[in-house]
Amino acid sequence: MARIVVVRHGHVPGIRPELFRGRMNLELTELGLRQAHATAARIAQHWRPVMVYTSPMRRCVTTGQLIANAIGVPFAVLDDLNDIDYGEWQGRSHEEMCQQSPALYRRWLASPDLIRFPSGESLQQLSARVADALRLIVEKHPEATTIIAGHDSGNRVLLLQALGLPLSAYWRIVQDPCGLSEIVMTDGLVSVQRINDTAHLERREDSVTD
Repeated sequence: MARIVVVRHGHVPGIRPELFRGRMNLELTELGLRQAHATAARIAQHWRPVMVYTSPMRRCVTTGQLIANAIGVPFAVLDDLNDIDYGEWQGRSHEEMCQQSPALYRRWLASPDLIRFPSGESLQQLSARVADALRLIVEKHPEATTIIAGHDSGNRVLLLQALGLPLSAYWRIVQDPCGLSEIVMTDGLVSVQRINDTAHLERREDSVTD
């Protein structure tokens, strides 16, 4: 049985008011560091992972490294876990893009599976990348628990794949900073046993998402 605990990185600048962060290499805020420490403690208490894999973005590397240190296991960066490439929209605010590209922005909210960001990626490309990363992880650890420290967008599409849902359902899944999700693979069968669990943050001020 392979168990994958999927973690979104901790709080960063640009969550509210929201920016298209993507490949912006942001550091965790003080709140984000507290969230990451609380998440590391929760994982150390409830799971026995053998490895932590992270996106190459600093916000994920820091979150993943804190988790790896807390449980005493190695961590490694997988490029395929990187955030979606927003292309020309990267670093821009939602309000700005709503005004500048209203038709495409409305399509992103209504039919996210039907757009590709100018000079960037589509959800289909993101989905293929993170699925390949998951395949690699499961092949290396077919009978163990591993951690993925990733991004809101990548985690959403991983969970959609595990649930057998289309990319058009992208907005139906929420991934809060340091929310925990859990995917289990047994004899080729996939089940999702946890989505966006933030109980370890809700007991503290770290439940704040903005």
